[in-house]
Amino acid sequence: MSMKAFSNKLLPDRIILICISVLISTLMFVGCNTGQTTNETKQTKEKMEITKEPFGKIKDGTEIYLFTLQNDQGMVAKITNYGGILTELFVPDKDANFEDVVLGFDNLEDYLGDHPHFGGTIGRYGNRIAKGKFSIDGEEYTLALNNGENHLHGGIEGFDRKIWDAESVETDNGPALKLSYLSEDMEEGYPGNLNLTVTYTLTNNNALKIDYEAVTDKATPINFTHHSYFNLTACKQDVRGHEVMIDADRYVIVDESLIPTGDLPVVEGTLMDFTTPMKIGARIDDIPGVPGGYDHCYVVNKEPGELKLIAKVAEPESGRVMEVYSTEPGVQLYTGNFLDGSNVGKNDIVYHKHYGLCLETQHFPDSPNQPDFPSTILKPGEKYTQSTIYKFVTR
Repeated sequence: MSMKAFSNKLLPDRIILICISVLISTLMFVGCNTGQTTNETKQTKEKMEITKEPFGKIKDGTEIYLFTLQNDQGMVAKITNYGGILTELFVPDKDANFEDVVLGFDNLEDYLGDHPHFGGTIGRYGNRIAKGKFSIDGEEYTLALNNGENHLHGGIEGFDRKIWDAESVETDNGPALKLSYLSEDMEEGYPGNLNLTVTYTLTNNNALKIDYEAVTDKATPINFTHHSYFNLTACKQDVRGHEVMIDADRYVIVDESLIPTGDLPVVEGTLMDFTTPMKIGARIDDIPGVPGGYDHCYVVNKEPGELKLIAKVAEPESGRVMEVYSTEPGVQLYTGNFLDGSNVGKNDIVYHKHYGLCLETQHFPDSPNQPDFPSTILKPGEKYTQSTIYKFVTR
C-alpha cells in the first residue's frame, strides 16, 4: 500500500478521535461549570434565607416562633411573632466582625415579663396621649393610664404584647417577614377594627427595612413605631460615646409629664441641637428633670411622606454607622434613661442607664389632642402606609 493510500485511510480515524476528544472535553467543561453554578446557587440560598424555630409558649399554650433572616452579606436579624419583636441584629464592624447591636433577651419568658418595650412593634399609638383621652367627631374615647396620668405605647397590652400571623417572603433584595394583626374595635379603648401588616426586609445592602400598612372600618388615631434599643458597641459599654446627627431644626417641647405644650422651639443654641454630629454624652448630664437624659421628639426637615435620611449614629471604636431613613414627620430620641439594671439581657449583660438608644420614627406625641400637629386619624376608605429603614455601614 502506498503512503498516500495509507494517509487517506488514517485521516477519517484521526477526525473521529479528535471529535471524540472535543466532545469529552466539552462535556467535562459543562459538567464542572454546572457543578459550580449549583454550588454557587446553593451558597446564595444558604446566605439569603429565612428559618423558623419554636421560641416558647405563652400561658394558654400557644406556640410562639422565632424567625431568622440572613442576607447575602452575612447580616442576620431575628424576629418573633410575639409582639413583632426584633430580638437580635448582627451587624459587621470595620473589621467585618458581626455582633448583635440591639438590647433584648434570649428567651420568650423574659419578653413576657416586665421590660421597657425592647425591640417591639408599637401601636396603636406610640408615645403618649394626655390623660388617656381624645375625641373624634365629637365622641370622646378613654384609654388605659399606664404611664402615670397618661397613656403610653398603646396601653397595658399594646401591639408588642400581641401574637401576629407570620409569613416568610422571598424578595429580589433580601429575605422578608410579613406580620399581620387584627386589632378589634375598642381594643385598649381604640375605636375601629384595624387591619395592620408590618413587613421586615433584611436587604442585601445591610439595611433593615420596616414597612407598615393599615386600614380601618372606623376613624381611629394611629402612630406606629419600632422600639429597638441600639448599642453599636454590642453592649461592651453604654451609648454616651455614640455620635448622633438628627436632621431637625425644631423639636417638640413637653411639660413635666412629657406631654407636648404645643410649641415647637428651634434647637439651635440648645441642648437639643444634633444638626451636626454630637456625642450623646457631651450634654446629656445637663438635661433637666428626673431621671434626665434625652426623651424628645424631633421635627425632621422633610416633606410629608418623603422617604429620606433623617438621622445618623456612629460609634468610633467599632466603626459602625447606622443611618435612619423615614417617611414620618418626627423621630423620638430616647437614651435609655429609665434602664436601671433590673433587666438582664442576652449573654447575661445587665442593662444599666444609657445602655441603649432608640430612634423611634413617628408622628408627634399627643397629636389627637394637638390640632396644629400633623393628623394621626385614619378614616375608613383610607390606607395608611409608612416606611422606616435602619441601614448599617462602616467607616
